[in-house]
Amino acid sequence: MSKYDSLNAMQQEAVFHTEGPVLILAGAGSGKTRVLTHRIAYLIEEKGINPWNIMAITFTNKAAQEMRERVDQIVGFGSESIWVSTFHSSCVRMLRRYIDRLGYDNNFTIYDTSDSQAVIKAALKALNLDDKYYPVGAMIGAISDAKNKLLFASDFRKQARDFYQQKVADVYEYYERELRKNNALDFDDLLLVAVKLLQSNEAVLDKYSKRFRYVMIDEYQDTNHAQYLLAKLLASHWKNIAVVGDADQSIYAWRGADIQNILDFEKDYPNC
Repeated sequence: MSKYDSLNAMQQEAVFHTEGPVLILAGAGSGKTRVLTHRIAYLIEEKGINPWNIMAITFTNKAAQEMRERVDQIVGFGSESIWVSTFHSSCVRMLRRYIDRLGYDNNFTIYDTSDSQAVIKAALKALNLDDKYYPVGAMIGAISDAKNKLLFASDFRKQARDFYQQKVADVYEYYERELRKNNALDFDDLLLVAVKLLQSNEAVLDKYSKRFRYVMIDEYQDTNHAQYLLAKLLASHWKNIAVVGDADQSIYAWRGADIQNILDFEKDYPNC
């Protein structure tokens, strides 16, 4: 009995359809992770794909760890070469290798929330802004939102609509300058700078888009604009992108998740 016999007809269809863009809409408890892990096994065992050419992305470290364990279990030998990770850890791996192309040192520091808060507090003090009117949390939130929309400080400045947003732009510019001076990135920069790297450096884009012959993304309904574009760039050469999600389960709108990414998948990939 084949390991694929335990899948139902729809799950088998999702596993066996390997070429071109694939949109898998599936509700909670319908075996989404199972489909992705079996799909990876099918690519390696039945299609002869090198594990090194497969990328599987999910959202949380816990989900990535669970997928890693299940992939190791079902694939066995060679599974360690499959790139199973979160969006952010994928970006760290790429940036550690090639961020020097953007003028950073490859040994950059990643700021956590408390590091970011300290810089924002210093910015408010230097700019003479009262934190009652410009709370640290609100400033961090506004900058994070801008980065998830792929806006650097200069981009944010251009679209600032009122006095308050001009002041946020001042804070963002100070914050960006300080991080750059300290060869540091914050959590949102990992996506923002990785997208910039791939967009501005053809050789790096060529390397990764050719390497990842198959790109699979879980919980696609929770992607923000930066994650959406990153996935599109990584899948740009082979166009073998498979996304799994459920529009009814989107829970991360508060951090920039854009439901349109899953709703528009068939527009982005007409032969899906």
